[in-house]
Amino acid sequence: MAEQYMAGVGGVIASLLGFVFLYCSSLIRFRGLKKLNRAASMGFPKKNRVNKTGKSEGVGTADIIIVGAGVAGAALAYSLGKDGRRVRVIERDLNAPNRMAGESLIPGGYLKLIELGLEDCVDEIDAQRLLGYTLYKDGKEAQVSFPLEKFQSHVAGRTFHNGRFVQRLRKKVASLHNISLEQGTVTSLIEENGIVKGVQYKNESGQVLTAYASLTIVCDGCFSNLRRSLCYPKVDIPSYFVGFILTNCNLPTKNYGAIILAHPSPIVFSPISSTEIRCMVNVPSEKVPSVSNGEMACYLKTQVAPKVLPELYDSFISAIEKKGNIRIAPNKIMAAAPHLTPGALLIGDALNMRHAITGGGMTVALSDVVILRDLLRPLHDLSDASTISKYLESFYTLRKVASSTLLPYIYSEGIRQMFFPLTVPAYYRTPPKKDPKRNFMH
Repeated sequence: MAEQYMAGVGGVIASLLGFVFLYCSSLIRFRGLKKLNRAASMGFPKKNRVNKTGKSEGVGTADIIIVGAGVAGAALAYSLGKDGRRVRVIERDLNAPNRMAGESLIPGGYLKLIELGLEDCVDEIDAQRLLGYTLYKDGKEAQVSFPLEKFQSHVAGRTFHNGRFVQRLRKKVASLHNISLEQGTVTSLIEENGIVKGVQYKNESGQVLTAYASLTIVCDGCFSNLRRSLCYPKVDIPSYFVGFILTNCNLPTKNYGAIILAHPSPIVFSPISSTEIRCMVNVPSEKVPSVSNGEMACYLKTQVAPKVLPELYDSFISAIEKKGNIRIAPNKIMAAAPHLTPGALLIGDALNMRHAITGGGMTVALSDVVILRDLLRPLHDLSDASTISKYLESFYTLRKVASSTLLPYIYSEGIRQMFFPLTVPAYYRTPPKKDPKRNFMH
């Protein structure tokens, strides 16, 4: 079990190194350019056309329907709207989300916000600059900083209340006249002859409506009820995150989060405002105590609190004792396994999830948005669903770069170099002598 969580924590270190996401961005641009050049020669007509039916008139017409207005949905809607698309966004609840996920944006994600023209969405929400993490294990500590030397001073990670960030994104969406943003619950996709034509949904008053568009993009998050229609969902829940907010305390180093590599699982502290620190405790799935009967509070006090940093201990205990402060969320892991469906596309957490401790969820979602925006830009007509579907298959290939096979190596190397002696074989320390019996590459 310890090895499982060590591997998970390695994901954070991979995020800290920053290399993966910068590397991914360069590859995406390189490979994406080839795809875009190919698209430009596909010979699509210059004028937009939408599959029209009598039912669509009731809610208007659109080029694209987006299901969900969270981080991915709102960012995508704004990007497509800026490109001149007529977009209809249907979101289950337009009130500010109150969740403990999506509170940490690593520098790679901030760079994606810049690409999308949305970097100002982290302003005016008391977001905190994040420059790295301090890791603690067995009395040792190591400060790991994001490699930001070559970037301008404003480039850094950000931590914040998720709801405040999402509402800023939605405000940007609402500022564009060619985007319709409405509250409603999408219940199903409308399909004709194997092609998705739109969605059926209930509005705020409970009225059942239909909306039609040439392309429907589903990005309604990890609890998507449409996922089964568009992919082969196999969700694993190896653990749960128990979260609560600490006040009246400060982390040891300003602008740095803290990760305690404790047994049986890690503890993560991140500032989410100028006065609040989010604590997340990873608890194995088979050992989740109940919150309602007080078992969880007892578990946190007896098993977790003794491992907390001394300067956070009193606030940690106070946060546990505060009524209604403890929340639990499953750590879902789901590989991207879409089945191509003409007229529809699945992105973000609705498609692919990784353990929350990696801190990469929002960065992957924003990367999805950038890739999809760039793929759609050359297409003036989306009405040929089959052709568009084959073309957009490249989206699923391009996004794999962000979770390439480099990650497991960096995870293990980060852990090894941080907390174990780095031993180098003698034949690497000095120029090796020629030995015909040894045949390997240096």
